[in-house]
Amino acid sequence: MQTESLHAGDGPPRPRLALSGAVKAFGPVVALADGNIDILPGEIHALVGENGAGKSTLVKILAGLYRLDAGEFHVGGQSVSFRSVADSKAAGISVIYQEPTLFPDLTVAENIFIGRQPKGRLGLISRAAMRQAARDLFDQLGVRIDPNRVAEGLSIADQQIIEIAKAISQGATVLVMDEPTAALSGVEVERLFQVARNLRAQSAGILFISHRFDEVFALCDRITVMRDGRYIATHVTSTVTVDAIVHEMVGRDVGALFPKVVAPVGDTVLSVKGLGRAGVFADVTFDVRAGEVVALAGLVGAGRTEVARAVFGIDPYDRGTVEFAGTRLRPHSPKAAIDAGMGFVPEDRRKQGLVMNLSVGRNTALTLRDRVARFGIINGRAERAAAVEWSRRLQVKTTSQEYAVSTLSGGNQQKVVLAKWLATDPKFLIVDEPTRGIDVGTKSEVHRLISDLANRGIAILMISSELPEVLGMADRVIVMHEGRITAELSRAEATPESIMHAATASLERAQ
Repeated sequence: MQTESLHAGDGPPRPRLALSGAVKAFGPVVALADGNIDILPGEIHALVGENGAGKSTLVKILAGLYRLDAGEFHVGGQSVSFRSVADSKAAGISVIYQEPTLFPDLTVAENIFIGRQPKGRLGLISRAAMRQAARDLFDQLGVRIDPNRVAEGLSIADQQIIEIAKAISQGATVLVMDEPTAALSGVEVERLFQVARNLRAQSAGILFISHRFDEVFALCDRITVMRDGRYIATHVTSTVTVDAIVHEMVGRDVGALFPKVVAPVGDTVLSVKGLGRAGVFADVTFDVRAGEVVALAGLVGAGRTEVARAVFGIDPYDRGTVEFAGTRLRPHSPKAAIDAGMGFVPEDRRKQGLVMNLSVGRNTALTLRDRVARFGIINGRAERAAAVEWSRRLQVKTTSQEYAVSTLSGGNQQKVVLAKWLATDPKFLIVDEPTRGIDVGTKSEVHRLISDLANRGIAILMISSELPEVLGMADRVIVMHEGRITAELSRAEATPESIMHAATASLERAQ
C-alpha cells in the first residue's frame, strides 16, 4: 500500500485498524476490488472517492455487515474476520451514521446504556449512576447534553454525539463517521469537529468520510483516495492539494466544476405573484424565463423548498397565483403542474424522488406510465426502451435496468431522478439541492446537464445551499429570509457577500 508516513523520524505506530487487498463481490458485480485503509491511534483519516468508488462497501466490512471475499483485516495487530456487527463492536469499531437511530421515548442516558444499565446493590438499575456516567462521557467529549432529557426532539447533531458517547462507553477505539455533517449547521459542524479533535487527543482513531473538501482539509491528518472499487493513494493532508485529490478521485481532470454557458433567454415560462402560506412564506413574487437558471438562495429554514413545493402543487397556499406559460395553474395539484410541462427533482431523492425497492428502469419510466400503457396495462417493452434511452443519455452506471435503484450510488440515483423528469420533455424544471451528497465528478456532470437544459430553452428554478453552486450556475439569484424575498440579484451583482447579507436580512437592518 502506497502511503506517506504521518510521523517523521521513528516509524508510525501500529495501526488501530488495517485493511489490505480487500475484495467484495455480489454475483458478477465487484463492489470492492482492492480496498486498503489503515487508521493510526490519535489520527483523523479521511476516506474520499466518487459515489460508486467502494467507500460504503469498505465501511460495511469494517462494521461487520459484509464479510471479506479476499484480503487481510487486522485490528490491534490481530487478524480478524467479522461475522456480525457484534463482532465489529467487540473489536472496538463503531460506525456513526448521518441519521442516528435513538429510541425517542428514552432519555439520553438510557439510550447510551441501553442493555448495559449500571446496577445497584439489590441488582436494580441505578439511574443516578447511569446519569453520572453519561455526564462523565460528555465531559470527556467536551460537550454539554442533559442526560435526563428525552431523546425525542433532539437535533441530529446532539443525536450523533450521543451515539459517539455510546460507542466510547462500549470501549470503541476506532470511530467511523460516515458523512456526519450532511444535515448539520455550521455551528454544529464545528462542535462535532471539536469532539473529533478531543477523541484524537485521547488516541482514538477516526475514519472520516465526506464529499466536502473544506472539512477534509480542515480536520483530517491523512487522506485515502478510492476510485472504481480500488485503492489509489494515501496522503498526509498538508502535502497535497484539492486539485490533486480530485484528479485521483475521478482519474481525469474535471475541468470547470461549473460549466455554465449563458443561454439565450426567451419568454416568461413561470410567473409567481404574491404567493403566501400562513406561517411559512409571504408575498413571494418572481418570474423564470425560458433558457434561464434562477437560483433560490438562503439559509436553512428560509422557506425555499416550501415555495417550490407550493409552485409545483404538492403543498397548498393561501394567497397569490402561479401562472405557467400565461395560464393560471390550479393550486395544490401536482398533476396540473405535470400536465402543463413542469418537473420537480426533490431535495430528498431517496424518500421523495425514487421508489427504492423498484428497478432502475421502472423508476426511470414512472412519469411515462400514461405513454407506455394501453387500457391501463403497461407495455413492458416500451417501458424498458424509454428507460434504457434515458439511462444512456444521462450515463447512469448500472449493469442492469432490472436492479433495484437502491443498489446505485447516490450520484447515479440522482441521475435516475433527473432522467425520470427529463423523459416528460418539460418546459420548466425545479431542482432542489441537485448535487447534495454526490461526489465532485458527478457534480460536474449534473452542472453540465443543467447548463445544457437551459441552452435547450428549458426554464430552471434551482434551490441550493452551496454558494459556489449558486454563483457558478445561476443567471439570477433570488434570496429568501424567513419566508420572504429579501433580494433579487443579477449574475453580475451576485457575490458571496451580497447573498449572505440578504440571506440574513442584514441589508434591511443596515438601512
